[in-house]
Amino acid sequence: MKTIRHFVLLAALLLSVGGVSAQSSSEEYQPTVFMMLSERGGRGHHGGAYELVAEQQRGANDVIEMFEMTSREGFQQTPNPQFIFSTRNNRFALGIGGYINLRTSYDFKGAVDDIDFVPYAIPMTATYANRQRVMMDATASRLFTKAVIKSRKLGPVVAYVDMDFRGGEEFSYTPHLRSAYVSMLGFTAGRDVTTFCDLRAVPETIDHRGPNAYNFNFATMLRYELSVLQNHLTMGLALEMPVVSGTYGEHFRPISQRVPDVPMYVEYSWGRECRSHVRASAVLRNMYLHNATTGENTSLFGWGVQASGRLALCDMFTLYFNGIYGKGITPYIQDLTGSGLDFTPNPENLNQIQTMPMWAVQGSAQVNIIPEVFWFSGGYSVARVEQHNGYYAASEYRRGTYIFGNVFYKLTDNFTLAAEYLHGGRKNMDGLKGDANRLSIMVQYNF
Repeated sequence: MKTIRHFVLLAALLLSVGGVSAQSSSEEYQPTVFMMLSERGGRGHHGGAYELVAEQQRGANDVIEMFEMTSREGFQQTPNPQFIFSTRNNRFALGIGGYINLRTSYDFKGAVDDIDFVPYAIPMTATYANRQRVMMDATASRLFTKAVIKSRKLGPVVAYVDMDFRGGEEFSYTPHLRSAYVSMLGFTAGRDVTTFCDLRAVPETIDHRGPNAYNFNFATMLRYELSVLQNHLTMGLALEMPVVSGTYGEHFRPISQRVPDVPMYVEYSWGRECRSHVRASAVLRNMYLHNATTGENTSLFGWGVQASGRLALCDMFTLYFNGIYGKGITPYIQDLTGSGLDFTPNPENLNQIQTMPMWAVQGSAQVNIIPEVFWFSGGYSVARVEQHNGYYAASEYRRGTYIFGNVFYKLTDNFTLAAEYLHGGRKNMDGLKGDANRLSIMVQYNF
């Protein structure tokens, strides 16, 4: 009996420094929780080892619940990490995870001059060099860490950092910081997806950027969010680092910005697990530049509004949408980011500068053949820059379209296969058009 008791105590000790899987409905994708050895149990009484095992299991379940409660759903959001290290009493838990993502794509009848499918980058003149293109890309693979701290004064504190390998030139595989923020008491400080973006307003795509009317961009920020009515009503307000992309012409010069962008939103959710929602968003901008003619600095006011949402009509069918209108808001429309169209010189008077009116609309749907295992999705997206006092240049972007259809299959909880077709078009101010097509397949393994 003494030998058996020692064997049980040894097994409990190994368990305490090894991993404990939390109980869940999913049997394969179980985060393994590594717990510190409790000072209780194992000394002086027969039941100590069993108490230690039970304590470890309860602690693992509590850690998983902490990570699930602080997780975020939506476009390109990471699952719970596969490995979690927790201190005694779960006061501090650190998760490490990521995935390997390999995309293989073939462009035909027009090749996009970008690693992602960006209608803005579609060549406007067909040549022998841009008819077709094949790519194999693993730069979207990711690593992330997430820490959850139980603070008596601050409540749950979340610190999150993630990276991919899309820095530098195409296919250079340079590590690239995506997010790095700390969140507590409704405040988020650091780098995160812009507050203007509704993460649940589009389905997943193999294409890394997603529909061209969407706004999945990152910003350095200070944000406050508040949920009321049992989390059915959520409001958010932020100050974000401004990124200005304008056409200055001969009479204006870029200078450092002085006022942060101010995005805000109100969202109402309903239904089972709040799976349906609608959101109204707005962003205010004050963009500074130098007037070389007068020698004085000036500013332009930019603004934008957005309606977005997700409607879970049933377990098998979900609708997604977002629509944007504004002036001088290229960082908040995917296709126009970095396009130089926040403002241009006035075509009727080049001594003046003007913000450009623009809008974008996206609508899509997802059919869940087997919910969370096998699904189809598809949609249409368009972004457009309107003329204002005419147009500054004939080759200036006027409209981009993005049509997608894909199928995802989770072979296991960790392993996903997908295929996708994309069609895009670009039209310039002078009416010149260009088209492109892309077929992609994806293999992704979470760890």
